[in-house]
Amino acid sequence: MAFAPRDARVAQMRKPVRGTQLLVEHMGAVFRRPSLVFLEIAWRWLAGTPILLVSWELAQRILAKYPLENSGFNALDAQNPWVAAVQLVGVWDYYAPHVLPVVHWLFPAALAAWVVISGVGRNLVLMRMERGVRFRPLTLVGLQATWVAFLILTFWCWLRAMQWAAVTHISTAGDPDLLGYAMWAIFLTLGFFTLWALASWALSIAPLLALLEARSALSALGQSLRLGKPFTSKLAEINLVMGIVKIALLVVAMVFSAAPLPFAGALGSGAVQTAVLASTLFFVVANDYFQVVRLKAFVEFWRIFRGASQQGSESASE
Repeated sequence: MAFAPRDARVAQMRKPVRGTQLLVEHMGAVFRRPSLVFLEIAWRWLAGTPILLVSWELAQRILAKYPLENSGFNALDAQNPWVAAVQLVGVWDYYAPHVLPVVHWLFPAALAAWVVISGVGRNLVLMRMERGVRFRPLTLVGLQATWVAFLILTFWCWLRAMQWAAVTHISTAGDPDLLGYAMWAIFLTLGFFTLWALASWALSIAPLLALLEARSALSALGQSLRLGKPFTSKLAEINLVMGIVKIALLVVAMVFSAAPLPFAGALGSGAVQTAVLASTLFFVVANDYFQVVRLKAFVEFWRIFRGASQQGSESASE
């Protein structure tokens, strides 16, 4: 009878289960435990709020010394996007000498703060979600730093690809190939988004392996690439679906924020600002909720594919 739970998990593992088949169940499980979402929101806002406040204060100082009127921003041609693009280059050239020195120290400092706070926060969420998980913030900080490095690399590659599309389809020698540029821009953006969603699962599952299996950061990273096709396919599927959900949330938030625009004359500009603020708050909270749902899905699939073997090895060692 002692091996009944393990046998049940092994039997469940052998059944063909789609990665998103139990997504609604995971959403309900997270919804019934609001403390998980509260912890996720708390550490994300603890990291993001000071960064936003510091960025806002520095931006106000720069604008006080170098107003937008002097940069030509107010003269942008909203009717001609190509003329506006050239004008924006002039605006950037005006502000670049004053913005880049701030970015050079603010960006690394913000990344370091986010990595540390996210490592501690994710550890606390997993401790709340699963019994027996220990507090190992240094391990998770290292894994979060690896995740951030991969995100920066992906974003840099996307920027280089977009630069190639612009150089090859837009030039001063002749008429710009608008259709070709738009096609490549959409294709490259969707391609890099899909690549990130399908590849970043290994860095997302590594913190779980480190905590649930008591591994070091390097061991968890190495094991995340050797989980077997059945397990990795579920992780990639969940990661891709969660990425699509994030895009859907962004679209919904944009629609809600623009809803009062036709009635702005009757409602006033305050209604539009309130709608934008409410839509932004909705997107942030909903995004944090689905981050916990993804974490819950990863944990449940770990139970199916590796939890039984881990329990078996622990029983054998005892």
